[in-house]
Amino acid sequence: MLKRITKGLDATILLLLLIFMIISIFCIYSATRTVPDFSQSYIKMMYYYGLGFMVLFMMLFFNYKLLLRFAPLYYFIGLGLLVLLFFKGDTLNNAQGWFILPGGIGFQPAELCKLILILFLSYLLSKREVETLSLFKEILPMGFITFVPFLLVLMQPDLGNSIGYLVIFIVLCWFGHINYKHAWIGLVIMIIVSGSSLYSYIKYHEEVKQFMVSKHKAYWLDRVDAVLLPDQASEKATYHMKQSVKAIGSGSLEGDGYLHGTSVQSGQVPYTYSDSIFVVVGEEFGFIGASGLLILYFLLIYRMVTIALNIRSQTGIYIIGGISAMFLFQVFENMGMLIGIMPITGITLPFISYGGTSLLINMISIGFVLSIKIYDDLDVAGFSAYRH
Repeated sequence: MLKRITKGLDATILLLLLIFMIISIFCIYSATRTVPDFSQSYIKMMYYYGLGFMVLFMMLFFNYKLLLRFAPLYYFIGLGLLVLLFFKGDTLNNAQGWFILPGGIGFQPAELCKLILILFLSYLLSKREVETLSLFKEILPMGFITFVPFLLVLMQPDLGNSIGYLVIFIVLCWFGHINYKHAWIGLVIMIIVSGSSLYSYIKYHEEVKQFMVSKHKAYWLDRVDAVLLPDQASEKATYHMKQSVKAIGSGSLEGDGYLHGTSVQSGQVPYTYSDSIFVVVGEEFGFIGASGLLILYFLLIYRMVTIALNIRSQTGIYIIGGISAMFLFQVFENMGMLIGIMPITGITLPFISYGGTSLLINMISIGFVLSIKIYDDLDVAGFSAYRH
């Protein structure tokens, strides 16, 4: 067993995780050292990384095919947690999407459900009998399975993670060989719906604003207006984005230097230890530091895709494809919202932002990738015999 695990370990991915850990801890320290309430966050992140590596290495002793057998159960547990949030959930940053556990530890089920959705959709794709996805037997049922957690998370409201579910669904349909005709139909529908929604939003903006205010959801409007209608948006609505763009731009080529970012150290940008941590990289390390971080993400995705191209299990390819899509979307959305091309959402920067739930789920995801690489040639029956 240990020989198989040692042989199957991916040194490149492990090295990248260690680099991410170092970057995360240093950036969190820079963002919080002048804020008494959060000054110990970098130490907590060390503990989270320690726990994350423990869970990752524990997963290497389990064949992912065995874990995948319980994907339907995971899905219903995930839905149960999302529903329970409406009755017992805690509100952070205007979203009722958290459980505050003993010790003040926050648990966000929406993060867990992204991985669960990847596993369940991959499980369903592995059960199909034909090569091309059937519209009624596979695409529509998978769409419904995705729509339920999407709606539950959107109602919290958590726009960033809810969109992530749609991205996972689209990518897995592509990996599952969706019929090109169905893909084009879906694309046309998306363009029509998006275009008409955008037109209606702009044309009937005041009516929409009044409705959202009556539902106590005006901050949703602020986030969208900051991107689509910056001239009409309030100063409060555009503050976060403007300060982020200003800070990242001031970093120029080489940055202001570690612990010397003016906006970061003076607290002008909200949440620089979590959702806005890319601002720390951009302002204090400049274009060179931001580009370096992007290269590290590219190397991680590249290595995961390389593993997918060298395994025989189609199910393993689905899982790696879904996890890669999850990471790519989070990186794009997080960085995009801080440079003004995407609306501000509460989505974290993978492996860098402060947060136990997101980091743990990301480490478990990497654990699945490595388990796929290690046990690709071994079925569940063979795995049981192999262990004994």
